[in-house]
Amino acid sequence: MMLLTTAAERISSISSHMVFASNQQHPIISFIGGGNMAEAILGGLYLSGHPGSRLRVSEPLKSRRDYMHQKYPEFVMVDSNDECVAGADVVVLAVKPQVLRSVLTQLGQGALGNNSNVLIISIAAGIPTADMIKWLNKSPETVKIVRCMPNTPALIGEGAMGLYACPSVGEDQRKLTETIMSAVAKQVSWVNQESLIETVTGISGSGPAYFFLIMEAMQNAGIAAGLSPEDAKALTLQTCVGAARMAQESEDDLATLRRKVTSPRGTTEAAIKSMEGNNIRYVMESAVLAAERRGHELADEMRREL
Repeated sequence: MMLLTTAAERISSISSHMVFASNQQHPIISFIGGGNMAEAILGGLYLSGHPGSRLRVSEPLKSRRDYMHQKYPEFVMVDSNDECVAGADVVVLAVKPQVLRSVLTQLGQGALGNNSNVLIISIAAGIPTADMIKWLNKSPETVKIVRCMPNTPALIGEGAMGLYACPSVGEDQRKLTETIMSAVAKQVSWVNQESLIETVTGISGSGPAYFFLIMEAMQNAGIAAGLSPEDAKALTLQTCVGAARMAQESEDDLATLRRKVTSPRGTTEAAIKSMEGNNIRYVMESAVLAAERRGHELADEMRREL
């Protein structure tokens, strides 16, 4: 089961939860890792009004720290994970999965050792919450972890994201997570089983590539029929954007929208019959399930290597 958070609900949440903690200040949010996704979230938070002085980043590469400091001089940049998370309200784990074990083991022995109130948000792919809890050397009821599966459009603030929360995560911390991730995601969906994170991978995590492939095929078809590459691309892209906007803003479901633009014996009907005849539904279902299955395989492979 997936719990959807609408744009209106997120806006309401942002309005009521941008001021947190008992002292009604913005929370201290510490990022372990300052890569592209971390930068996107940090930038979104800062643009939404979160004070830079309450955004911390621990990044081991000096060149990356220098870049971040030059671009965002208000942020607190450090090279020590313990220094970064000391006294933090939220810790965002934005490191590669291969180094997450060493990072959490060190933090569990250090700055996070006695902090049972901190919310931990992980965007490291393939690492289950049970492993993170074990590496922190804590009991499950004392650790509050949310796993996130973002996608690449989050880098431009157009992301779709799946979230899973440990049972110990309260409603306020769920809302806090939504607020943070709304800095880069237009759609946030909670799943109530951790295994469904890989299903999210099959839909929205890998999904942008499906649309790139479809658009590539449409562009090539237009070129083959005589359009210039520029016109074929422009028409394809705007058709995709326009159809998505219509689907977002309409009260009709997707099947109804498709039927409304498919006139009997018309050009669209001919195209749809061609796609149906070539098993488009089976192709898409197989692709999603293949991505989901591979996500589980990669997670298992990674756990064996750690």
